[in-house]
Amino acid sequence: MVVRKAEVFREKQGINLLTGHRVQRIDPDNQTVSGTTREGKDFSAPYDRLLIASGASPIVPDLPGFDLPRVMALKSLDDGRKIKNFLADTPVKTVVIMGMGYIALEMCEALAALGITVDLVKPNPRFLPWLESAMAQAVKDEIESKGVGVHAGHRVECIEKTGEGLRVVCPDLTLNADMVLVGIGVTPNSHFAESAGLNMSVKQSVAVDRRMQTSRENIYAAGDCADAYHVVTGKKTWIPLALRANRAGWAVADNLSGKNVEIDGVAGSAVFKIFDLEVARTGLNVAEAIEFGFEAVEMMITSASRAHTYPGGSKLLVNMIADKASGRLLGAQMVGREGAAQRINAAAVALHNQMTVEHFSQTDLAYAPPFGPTWDPLLIAANQLLKKM
Repeated sequence: MVVRKAEVFREKQGINLLTGHRVQRIDPDNQTVSGTTREGKDFSAPYDRLLIASGASPIVPDLPGFDLPRVMALKSLDDGRKIKNFLADTPVKTVVIMGMGYIALEMCEALAALGITVDLVKPNPRFLPWLESAMAQAVKDEIESKGVGVHAGHRVECIEKTGEGLRVVCPDLTLNADMVLVGIGVTPNSHFAESAGLNMSVKQSVAVDRRMQTSRENIYAAGDCADAYHVVTGKKTWIPLALRANRAGWAVADNLSGKNVEIDGVAGSAVFKIFDLEVARTGLNVAEAIEFGFEAVEMMITSASRAHTYPGGSKLLVNMIADKASGRLLGAQMVGREGAAQRINAAAVALHNQMTVEHFSQTDLAYAPPFGPTWDPLLIAANQLLKKM
């Protein structure tokens, strides 16, 4: 995280940064924004061009007990400080995490490293449903081997306060905890944009074109509040990840300064570490490919992270998805103790360039025994996938 004090913007960059001001209304016809200050005073400001970069907020269910003091969500730096201070000041032996996404799993590892017993719970019966089933099972086995409870398929009805802490209540499961962390996802902060009449998109994100311009000429949106084009499907999507947010902000700045900049979109490339495993993905999984009308085929292979003659290697799982009709590569997933996090980038580049599996299978990927076998695992997967096409 890069954190700059307000004075840096004001004194060194000459930016009129107004902290403690909450924008509540946009008036596109009169080109003004208005709202209230932290002290409750009304304010209004005119604009020639407006950038909405309001981000996203954690989803917290509107259920009994989710407003209790020991129930927390993690999104902002302040959220992280609050959790860290609570752990420092309060004896915490058990934590229940609602959700099994990127943030939930990373927090699972961080809490387990502190010697805290962790239970994960969510309503969907499938653990990591976007991941190929054998890969998802490998990740689940890794987590459970560290003593973490994985409870998929359990809908939380409420959280109760007890004499010892909290009780998470499901129809067929009860979990006790000293703290509950809500990590079930985020939603775009777009309500005031919608109220202003701007077009909305996937999951109520703000609709933008490739120049990051909204449905109103002088209003732009970027970051986790805005949608994007998917480079594989060509359709609108909402994937709130850091690189897209940063790149979109630069694009808006270029367009506002007189340049004409368009950005291609996203492939949904993501990676996270969970205990000793790296989990990576880019593009579509097979279910998504079918949903978008592709004649999807997939290949799952098990390779090695290093040449078999070089010590210290481990198993590397690769799943590759393609369109049988066109031969085009649609996506890839990787799970292993090493070699997945950076290797997935090769597949992401292929997706951005709409390469076929055959074309990708001929790419000249680097080889050295400490980093992989002679045939890179991605190339092995591509060659095996070709046999099904």
